[in-house]
Amino acid sequence: MLSVIVPAFNEGGNIAAAAGAVSGILTENGVDFEIIFIDDGSADDTWEYIEKARAADKRIRGVRFSRNFGKEGAVFAGLSRAGGACAVVIDCDLQHPPELIPEMYALWEQGAEVVEARKSSRGKESLIYKIFAKTFYRIMKSSSELDLDGASDFKLLDRKVIDALNALPERLTFFRALSAWVGFKTARVEFDVKPRVSGKTKWSFKKLFRFAVSSVTGFTGLPMQLMTAAGLVFLAFAAALGVQTLVKFFSGEAAAGFSTVILLLLLIGSLLMLGLGIIGYYLSKIYEEIKFRPRYIIEKETKTDDEN
Repeated sequence: MLSVIVPAFNEGGNIAAAAGAVSGILTENGVDFEIIFIDDGSADDTWEYIEKARAADKRIRGVRFSRNFGKEGAVFAGLSRAGGACAVVIDCDLQHPPELIPEMYALWEQGAEVVEARKSSRGKESLIYKIFAKTFYRIMKSSSELDLDGASDFKLLDRKVIDALNALPERLTFFRALSAWVGFKTARVEFDVKPRVSGKTKWSFKKLFRFAVSSVTGFTGLPMQLMTAAGLVFLAFAAALGVQTLVKFFSGEAAAGFSTVILLLLLIGSLLMLGLGIIGYYLSKIYEEIKFRPRYIIEKETKTDDEN
């Protein structure tokens, strides 16, 4: 059986379309499946539509969070409840084309344990957003050796991969990178990002920036390494300036440059504060992890056939 995991946050207008599209395509291709909608604490009628979809098709299940915990929590909630031999994660807005699932499923049957759907085009995005995304992926590749260029959360995972991800103890997760980090035999397919069926994206630039910072610091110590490199550069500069000052002192020349000293103090002070800020951010991540709070809290689930 194939488990289809669909995170949803304020996607009331897309639930019926997503359920119909996925179930129709998989039924046509003779694939036994279940669909698991994860309502990430939506404030609209998302849960009501999930219940209606469940009433119409018992292969559809729903899980509702007590509040918005983020897409990462929704993905891992779906993985923890997936009962299939493999699972697909797909967006509710149908920008990930469900007609690609049978091809991904066929590759899994041929032996692939992870099937990544990569974006051949990013759809309608602003130039700033595209530059930001490219920069983020380059940083991830250079610092963690994970090539995420064009990657998406649209993936098919074998049961052993699902179990490996579910066994990870960390609370702060980045599914897109973790699914590559765990390894296993991987195949790739490409797709063009489609327009949303309904509604607007929930990802503002501010949320994306915070998510990018969290993802980079979760996979690499690059920011702290950069601060170390900057410290070495300033150490070399200070040594050269010190030698110059001593030479002028012993040669009887006045050590001028009061403005230069002030500027250097301001620059070094700013660098130290930035370094402390980066260290503080990593400490806050450690603090979040050691509290060991759950990734999400479930408020309710749709009833199964053996429940009243």
